[in-house]
Amino acid sequence: MLPTAPFGRTGHHSSRVVFGAAALGAMRQERADEILAVLLERGVNHLDTAAAYGESELRIGRWMAAHRHRFFLATKTGERTGDAARAELERSLERLEVDQVDLIQLHNLVEEDEWEVAHGPGGAVAALAAARDEGLVRHIGVTGHGTRIAGMHLRSLDRFPFDSVLLPYSFVAVQDDGYRADVEALLERCAEARVAVQTIKSIARRRWPEDHTGPRFSWYEPLADEGAATRAVRWVLADPRVFLNTSSDARTLRTILDAADGELPRPTDDELLADVAEHGVERLFDGAELERI
Repeated sequence: MLPTAPFGRTGHHSSRVVFGAAALGAMRQERADEILAVLLERGVNHLDTAAAYGESELRIGRWMAAHRHRFFLATKTGERTGDAARAELERSLERLEVDQVDLIQLHNLVEEDEWEVAHGPGGAVAALAAARDEGLVRHIGVTGHGTRIAGMHLRSLDRFPFDSVLLPYSFVAVQDDGYRADVEALLERCAEARVAVQTIKSIARRRWPEDHTGPRFSWYEPLADEGAATRAVRWVLADPRVFLNTSSDARTLRTILDAADGELPRPTDDELLADVAEHGVERLFDGAELERI
């Protein structure tokens, strides 16, 4: 079974691997049922979805009557005003077929203008705090992409006591000196305040080549080599401060779960640099023009 750890100050011990339910967004219910059965089998007890993930909330909702007690259930809103965030939360509760979610997250809060609206009077943060007081949600988090997000999360934590953050984290991502410094500052801050840290893009290889004509189940190309993917996962999970969210490409799920099960020796830098060279691993975010994805 997968190892677990306290999910920040929420009181829940989450599996170190969190299921990224974007993978369910375009699936038939029958296939989603197969994936969710794997989670039960392997001990994944934390689901992370979003209002924007296609049909994901609906696919999970079919399971909640029988399995709600087994999962820490998280979703996200991309709305920035209070009224819109409240409406989207209520829609998510309906689609998930639950009366309460364990975590509602502000989805990809990185742009300055959106940040000001969300944190301002009548913004999403105040509305979600009110929803928490009403018992519709238990905890509130914030997520994001790109090389600015670790710094923006630090600003968000200055403004509001979020219970969790989510950001890209991989060996290749932190080869960027500026991003690594921001991430380390964020990890230290979160450890001190007992804020849970979720990480994404652990097994990203690169952006899809323009001439790629095959199927795409995530917006980036994941590592296809099992050994390289295993080392990428173990590099992340060797840091006890973080959780790893699985890819939206469900074909990678078993590789990630296998890598996370049991002992987690941290790969050496030489091993990881060899993977970078052999498999052409590239940073996904290299400039501000890329960060809105």
